[in-house]
Amino acid sequence: MRCVIAAVAVVLLLAACGEDSTPEQKAEKSAPAPEATAPATAGKETTTEPAVERTPAPEGAKVFFILPEGGTTVRAPVALKFGAEGVHIAPAGSNEPHSGHHHLLIDTKLEDYNALIPKDEKHIHFGAGQTEAAIGLTPGKHTLQLILGDTNHIPHDPPIESEVITINVE
Repeated sequence: MRCVIAAVAVVLLLAACGEDSTPEQKAEKSAPAPEATAPATAGKETTTEPAVERTPAPEGAKVFFILPEGGTTVRAPVALKFGAEGVHIAPAGSNEPHSGHHHLLIDTKLEDYNALIPKDEKHIHFGAGQTEAAIGLTPGKHTLQLILGDTNHIPHDPPIESEVITINVE
């Protein structure tokens, strides 16, 4: 038994000594190849294969604003209430069929429907399944749009999104 263990140790030692890569070269060899990203286009869909698999949207599913109404003047913090039909609102990470969670786009458009929805000051995630919120917006005109993301924050196929509304904040 000791001979077998010794032989295995010698083989492993020789294999390690035969490695002529630096740590950087090893990391480069083991790193996955970067995925091809689809270029942004003027339309909602890209022309190349998606970098991720999108969840099929339930037929007839839609999301919309209950509050605020488009064209209204509101005060900050802006009260938001989201509606949905034909789809269940569930937290991110839920594998419930025909479900998703809201993402709010403020003064922007989604650039790539085949990728994760960004998370920043213009892309607000409601990953706990929230349907109401209050957000601070600077005075002036703002555009708002809802996009439903699947369990992984990726838009459905086809996207389940609201109309873009414009509000004025006092």
